[in-house]
Amino acid sequence: MKGGTFRNTQWDPTLLISQILSMQFCVYFTLGLLVFVANKFSGDNYSLDHLFEYHEIHIYDLGGRLVICAFVLNAFLASTALWCIVRRAKLCLDFSCTFHILHLVICWWYNRSFPANASWWLLNVITGTIMCIGGEFLCLQTEMKEIPVGYAALNQKSDV
Repeated sequence: MKGGTFRNTQWDPTLLISQILSMQFCVYFTLGLLVFVANKFSGDNYSLDHLFEYHEIHIYDLGGRLVICAFVLNAFLASTALWCIVRRAKLCLDFSCTFHILHLVICWWYNRSFPANASWWLLNVITGTIMCIGGEFLCLQTEMKEIPVGYAALNQKSDV
């Protein structure tokens, strides 16, 4: 690390991989819960198809609309996951794109074909944008907190 810098900028692959895995787990866990609730409301049977089958993203019936709502709501929850796990505004775009690229690969493998549904692509662009901007907003709120300086600050602990 170079002297005079604010944060450690050394590349830590263990931290990076653990953050990626943590984000994948948290986002898929909350998405699974939300889709489960959506399926209970619509009367559909719960299956992994609702998470990974790109044909399930449609507005033709209540089940499809509730799955879309679950994905959008989950993007807001994923923003809080970015805030809790990544904690850096400038990394939110990277982690949001990483999640959605891995989701694309998983969907491609699960369907055994490349997602060709325009509504699937539109939904993922929208949720990726919500996740990124929401995470950046939350992280910036934390990063912009005042750091106490002076004699009074020496006697108290800071939560920055």
